[in-house]
Amino acid sequence: MSTPAALVTGGATRLGRFFAEALADKGYDIALHVNSSRTEAEDVAKTIQAKGRRCEILPCNFLNDSLEELVVAAKQQFPSLNVLLNSASAYEPAPIADTDMAMLETQFRVNMFTPLLLTRHFADAVENGQVINIIDNKVAYHQYPYAAYLLSKKSLADMTRMAALEFAPRLRINGIAPGVVLPASQRTSDYIQWRIEGIPVQHQGSPTHLVQALHYLMDNDFVAGQILFVDGGESINLEGRHSENYSN
Repeated sequence: MSTPAALVTGGATRLGRFFAEALADKGYDIALHVNSSRTEAEDVAKTIQAKGRRCEILPCNFLNDSLEELVVAAKQQFPSLNVLLNSASAYEPAPIADTDMAMLETQFRVNMFTPLLLTRHFADAVENGQVINIIDNKVAYHQYPYAAYLLSKKSLADMTRMAALEFAPRLRINGIAPGVVLPASQRTSDYIQWRIEGIPVQHQGSPTHLVQALHYLMDNDFVAGQILFVDGGESINLEGRHSENYSN
């Protein structure tokens, strides 16, 4: 039988790399999308090839290049392509008061428009398959200091559910919303500890937790249109203020 294959966007760095390598461990060849992280992508490709799987690096700038051509190239390289994992992301914090059109366009094009259009082209290219969108547990909140980023990710969550309806049963489409798993390098240990204090299970997550979520979504064919929050319960910690937790 032909080896199944996955197109992983943003697969050269951070969480995207973990997902790409996890899919290789699961027996998938990898079409590894890259924009600017070519050196890192080559390192990932070597790691995947050492696992006995094929890995081809496919460059694409989501602000300028053809998304259809990216899917076509992946399908040409890997005729058994049947997974699309949208992990690429653009992140720039700013409240609404400091948000301009350029910021909105970049955040939405990378975080929402691109996964939507890749899903469309993927649906045209494959007979059956799965799409998994990497979202963010912040979609449970209204954190205006991340206005453009968070609004684009909230839209991606809604698009995930909408596309799951449109393309079922040929495609199963779900999302993963990570919490405190791989904080940005500029985050201090004090900040991370402060975040952990707001997590009900009282500890930080790891990429392994996200890989476990990936396996669950891929292996359970009765799950569709779901956003799986992998955040230790942080996103449900919305008790709010009331008389019994008020202190003066």
